[in-house]
Amino acid sequence: MSADAAVRWIAPGFEPPPPPEALPRVPSVEELQAIEQAAFDEGYRRGHAEGLASGQGEIRRMVAQIEGILDSFTRPLARLDGEVADALAGLSARIAGTLVGHAYRNDPTLLADLVREAMDAVGTQTREVELRLHPDDLGVLMPHLATLDGVRLAGDTTLARGELRLHSESVRIDATIDSRLRACLDAMLAGTHGANA
Repeated sequence: MSADAAVRWIAPGFEPPPPPEALPRVPSVEELQAIEQAAFDEGYRRGHAEGLASGQGEIRRMVAQIEGILDSFTRPLARLDGEVADALAGLSARIAGTLVGHAYRNDPTLLADLVREAMDAVGTQTREVELRLHPDDLGVLMPHLATLDGVRLAGDTTLARGELRLHSESVRIDATIDSRLRACLDAMLAGTHGANA
């Protein structure tokens, strides 16, 4: 072999090292700090958004819970309002009943007029009429009731002074103070509802 024909032999698996420009460049301290700050800012932004969403969800849950508590307070209050209104109506009826009863005791002619109105409501065609009064009213009204024909008088201790019940074949009249006041209240409420309509 001649000297001109020499070939350079490279061992298999050993390539020459890459040129120095191909090596990755190491970032500077400022660049590393900028990368770190960008990562921190991105983490802060994501954390803030997640925390805000979680906080709003928690606030909605707490508001719903508070609304439930308030609703449980208002339902009994609404029921209590109805009970107070009923109690006040009952108390008003009792006070009015006491005043009306007192007026009937002081002026028996008022009760005699009430008896006449009840008798007129029954009419003259009925054969048997029973008039029930408190025993004390019966004694006081006896002079006024003597003119009533076909009327059987009865004392009734379940009735208060100033009250009466009248029974005939076809008509029953309950002229207790409670029923009269209730009729007045019903008429007044019907008038109020009619005026509002």
